[in-house]
Amino acid sequence: MAYGLKSSTLELLKRFNRAFPQFYEQFVSSEIQLQNLRLAYRLYKTKHAVIELKQEGSKSALHFAYRNQSFLLSDIFGVLAAYGLTIHSLSLYGQIRPPMLVFIKLLVSRGSKALSEKTSENVCRAIREALAGRFEVEEMLAVEFNLDSGLEQVQTEFYVDPVFHLPALVIEADNQPGLFYKVMYAIWQEDLLVVNANLLVWRGRTRLILYLLGPNESLIPEYLGHKIAEGVRQRLLGR
Repeated sequence: MAYGLKSSTLELLKRFNRAFPQFYEQFVSSEIQLQNLRLAYRLYKTKHAVIELKQEGSKSALHFAYRNQSFLLSDIFGVLAAYGLTIHSLSLYGQIRPPMLVFIKLLVSRGSKALSEKTSENVCRAIREALAGRFEVEEMLAVEFNLDSGLEQVQTEFYVDPVFHLPALVIEADNQPGLFYKVMYAIWQEDLLVVNANLLVWRGRTRLILYLLGPNESLIPEYLGHKIAEGVRQRLLGR
């Protein structure tokens, strides 16, 4: 918990944190907790998704905050794929109790460089239009990728995390164009809600650990989780 803050701010932060999984307050830095609280306040005031891209060293940082829904990640990663952006890191913190907000930070680049101001504006506008249903992500991606082709060497595994106390889905596949979009599209098709995510890219392989809630924001029993893991694997293989 952050110290040196006014008691009223600390109390507000404590109440805000109660909507997240148990691990959030323990494992997430106070700086990120405060940043997410500020983003939540902006959401409350504007009633619109927070979408902004800022340069961070040699890369660009995409910050996103909105009410969590199963299609969100499919839209966001679809737009990033359509603009040919490379994803270097992902942090995602979602609430498991109302108002069910989600806070995402992605480090991206284009041609190993940070995005230009114009490209940043276009990407943010495209994400906003996609969320509003006015930007057809699939149609734009179909020009660049064969969306019907499966991924290579896909492995999936389901388990209930003993530390986070949340259902978790591990997805591992060879790096290839459109990978993140296809993964998030498969998650959407299963009507799953991602509330935390870890990303590792190593030696040509991408490994994603997605902590999930099931349909209607419910916990996923283990027997169903194994079926979901196999269903996601078959979708990603193009079967």
